[in-house]
Amino acid sequence: MSEERVTLFAEILLPLPIPGSFTYRVPYELNMRAKIGQRAVVQFGKSKIMSGLIMSLSTNVPDCNNIKYLLDILDDEPVINENQQKLWKWIASYYMCYLGEVMQAALPSALKLSSESKISLAEDFEVDNANLSDNEYLITEALQIQPQLTITEVSKIIGYKKVMPLIKTMIEKKLIVMHEELQQKYKAKYERYVRLTNTYRDDDKMHELMDNLSKRAYKQLELLMAFLVLGGSADNEVLASELLKKANVASSILNTLVEKDVFETYYKRVSRLKNYKALTDVSSIILTDKQQEAFDEIHKGFDEDKPVLLHGVTASGKTEIYIKLIQEAIDQGKQVLYLLPEIALTEQIINRLKKYFGDKVGVYHSRYDDNERVEIWHQVMNFNSQQSTDNSQQTLSKVKHSKFQIIIGSRSSLFLPFTDLGLIIVDEEHDSSFKQVDPAPRYSARDVAAVMSKMFAARLLLGSATPSFESYHNACQGKYHLVTITERYGGVEMPEIVVDDLRIETRRKTMQANFGSVLVDAMNKTLEEKNQVILFQNRRGFSLRIECDHCNYIPQCINCDVSLTYHKNQNILKCHYCGYMTNVPTECPSCRSTDLKMHGFGTERIEDDLKIVFPQATSSRLDLDTTRTKNSYQYILEQFQNKETDILVGTQMVTKGLDFDSVKVVGILNADNMLTFPDFRAYERSYQLMEQVSGRAGRKGEKGKVIIQTYQPQHPVILNVMSHDYVRFFEEQMPIRRQFNYPPYSRLIMIRLKDVDSMKLNKAAELLSRSLRQVFKENLLGPEYPVVSRVKNQYIKQMIIKVDKNLNINKVKEFIGSTIENFKHDHDFKSVKIQIDVDPN
Repeated sequence: MSEERVTLFAEILLPLPIPGSFTYRVPYELNMRAKIGQRAVVQFGKSKIMSGLIMSLSTNVPDCNNIKYLLDILDDEPVINENQQKLWKWIASYYMCYLGEVMQAALPSALKLSSESKISLAEDFEVDNANLSDNEYLITEALQIQPQLTITEVSKIIGYKKVMPLIKTMIEKKLIVMHEELQQKYKAKYERYVRLTNTYRDDDKMHELMDNLSKRAYKQLELLMAFLVLGGSADNEVLASELLKKANVASSILNTLVEKDVFETYYKRVSRLKNYKALTDVSSIILTDKQQEAFDEIHKGFDEDKPVLLHGVTASGKTEIYIKLIQEAIDQGKQVLYLLPEIALTEQIINRLKKYFGDKVGVYHSRYDDNERVEIWHQVMNFNSQQSTDNSQQTLSKVKHSKFQIIIGSRSSLFLPFTDLGLIIVDEEHDSSFKQVDPAPRYSARDVAAVMSKMFAARLLLGSATPSFESYHNACQGKYHLVTITERYGGVEMPEIVVDDLRIETRRKTMQANFGSVLVDAMNKTLEEKNQVILFQNRRGFSLRIECDHCNYIPQCINCDVSLTYHKNQNILKCHYCGYMTNVPTECPSCRSTDLKMHGFGTERIEDDLKIVFPQATSSRLDLDTTRTKNSYQYILEQFQNKETDILVGTQMVTKGLDFDSVKVVGILNADNMLTFPDFRAYERSYQLMEQVSGRAGRKGEKGKVIIQTYQPQHPVILNVMSHDYVRFFEEQMPIRRQFNYPPYSRLIMIRLKDVDSMKLNKAAELLSRSLRQVFKENLLGPEYPVVSRVKNQYIKQMIIKVDKNLNINKVKEFIGSTIENFKHDHDFKSVKIQIDVDPN
């Protein structure tokens, strides 16, 4: 029997939160095309059509009956590779989620296809308007004009959303049929190009043409001359849009020359991604003595096959060291992954790296649209496909000059199809943004990067001025190689930290809006010297709440147990959890009083106050509300970089890695909010945020100043920030962590239960916790309501399991998983949702 007639069975993974994969039979005609890692079209359920991934192929006949055929294969080559499969399986296992959930998170949405339900008239449909209802008549009439209608289009025709009962009735009457059609989301981009026809590639013919055009068709001559100026020749092509712009003529002139057989036009597939040229060489970077010592010490750690933790104070020149290490990796023909926690950070780093590496640098994060992300995905695959078993210099050179050898991105860039990763850099490794919270998989990009480095035998470098306690503990235990830089680049001093006691300011009545006199004086001096200021407030919006002075009524979200935040620009009250919005009340709904006052302040309020206190200064705001569009980050930061704005107000976005020469003063407006948050990591995070934002001051030139406004000037966290002493702070906190058995001395697994019925939720949480407590005893905390106990009309209860480091974590997870599976079989609690978060933030 020929190879084509072998019966193949494919295991198809679908992007769904369900266990396992699904077996489909491969049609004989697709046998030769089928490869592991390709996308295949399959029917799932009675009518749904989806695209899944071929995870394995086998000739073994499965036990189950009625196996469906897969319908088609979408790709000529795999879109994921073997390394990705291994990584996905590890993530699913470690973070206790389904492999389909990992696929859903990993693949760009344009590579995940699902069908759209459509209806058309039945083959034997006969017009009989007398027996049709009004809505049935409208739909059948529309189908006689347009052969197919989507469910959305049907809804618009009849004027209401719930149309499925009507459609079901029409199917039963054999008026219509329903079918599914797969929608391809990714669309390649094509551009129109122009080149000379064979006739006019001859010089004599070209001169004759130009003479003729100069006499009676001057616009056509201008277009021809523009073609030659742009580099058009016998063998070259020119982009039509650039040609028309250069010649400043209408497209009809080009069409005329095409009709005269002077030009021929055609469409060619092009990339949506910009090309950049390297402007300088990495050899131009001269490391200082301290940087060189750190660079050499990093290599010692790499030689020991250990991850390296680079603990360098802010502005110590870590990025220059990263660039040198990247150059080494690409010289070896390796790929590099540079992870950043915030999209806001990427623009400055991208510009610095593109200066040295040009179009070898690719960017991958959620602000890129679906088509752009797919193109980057394919570019990484193209890099992989150019490698071969041939070890010749020619092959190595080809790999070195491949596009996108260096990827800069947020946590999702971990999922790109690397095959020869040589270096992973996790910058600002302490940042909580590296942890995915919702939906599953709830993974930590830093920890996944550590696993990837072992899979690829790649070097791993973690960098931070304020490392996470877990990473620093690993370094102290010898699991990581610790490298320290204690001085700023160029001998610049660390900023002076000044604590402004708001108790005294309030008593003396020296506050101006939310600015103390110490901060106002420092800002005035800085602005007079034509320097810049950054103000940090970890709350967005105008006012944190509106409260009635008579009955203390506070407007609450109707879906969540939180108060609504006032946003002045939109003049609305908004929930930051579910997005619910409502108008600002003119009187108290409870007691009808009109004495409603605002309490607390966010970034929007600060920006408003600045116009009153510093009327001559220009300010901008960097928070979630001002950075919703694709290029908004870049625009705000470029304005500040170019000194078009004097004061930058922001949330956590302004604390991380930003580098501005002229920032001399940083103000932390309300340190107490961070210190009093009910979380065992509150002090660690508060120190990190304050130290990081302090590091934005005085990075070049004279010493900077940081003003911390607080009601607790003697708080130990603030005292440690004042001395810039991370090590002492770490040593003070570790005994407390050890005493209460919190990370890094244990692992945490959080189990979160949700339901719309609070009574049912309480019973479910109690039942599940009773089963788990039999094994974990006092190491099970809860179940308790979290700080926000209801979100999007779902009540929440959670419990935390502390797992000792000496226990077998796999067996622990196996027990937790089986206990939860048994619980799910209880019909009374079928509606209760359960989420598992391993290593929660």
